[in-house]
Amino acid sequence: MTEKLSDTGRETMLAPLLGNGWTLLDGRDAITKTFTFADFTEAFAWMTRAALWAEKWNHHPEWSNVYKTVTVVLTTHDVNGLSAQDAKLARKMDSL
Repeated sequence: MTEKLSDTGRETMLAPLLGNGWTLLDGRDAITKTFTFADFTEAFAWMTRAALWAEKWNHHPEWSNVYKTVTVVLTTHDVNGLSAQDAKLARKMDSL
C-alpha cells in the first residue's frame, strides 16, 4: 500500500527534485514543474513517453499542455499528499 512521505522521506526523495526544477505547490501537498520543448510535437512525444510509464506504474499525473510547454502536478490522491510514487514518476519524467 502506498503511504504518505514521512519527514525523512521528504528530505531524501524531494531534495534532489527540488534542486532539479520541481517546486512545492502552494496550498497542496504536491510538486509541480513546467517542461519546455522545441515545439508541440516534441512536447506531445514526451507526454506520450511519460504516459506509458504512468500507466505501467498506475500513477497518473495532473498535467496540461499548451503548444510547447507541459505543466505537471504530482500528488497521490489515495494518501492526500506526496508519496514515493510521486518522486519516482518525477525522476522518470526528468530522465525522458
